[in-house]
Amino acid sequence: MFANLVLLFTVVPAIELVLLIKVGSYIGAINTLLIIVFTGVLGAYLARMQGFIVLQKIQKNINKGVMPSEELMDGVMILIGGIVLLTPGFITDFIGFSLLIPLTRLVIKKYLRVHIENMIRRGQIVQVNSMGPGQKFDDIDIN
Repeated sequence: MFANLVLLFTVVPAIELVLLIKVGSYIGAINTLLIIVFTGVLGAYLARMQGFIVLQKIQKNINKGVMPSEELMDGVMILIGGIVLLTPGFITDFIGFSLLIPLTRLVIKKYLRVHIENMIRRGQIVQVNSMGPGQKFDDIDIN
């Protein structure tokens, strides 16, 4: 886990910086900045559109009495994609757009589901419950 965080917060930004410098040397600093701004604005727009679509699906499922687990996972992925797209860089843009496009999001979601199921089987995910054995939740009326 620690190695993943080191990779995420040091190596990825360093690679992004190198890529930005390389691209800037080929197409110029202004064009590189325009690309960064354009992908940020486009990403925010797409995240907003996809977010509204997922929100409507969540509301439909709740109205039917169905738990919207797929849609909630989509919502988290869209949120992460939008945040990542606001981070300047080409790698993060690729990841962000991948999370915003429904087809690629579906592929990523299938991978994540298998990965999470494997973690549960190996006991790496533990359910935490604040109530001890034999305790039950009592409803409290507040007037």
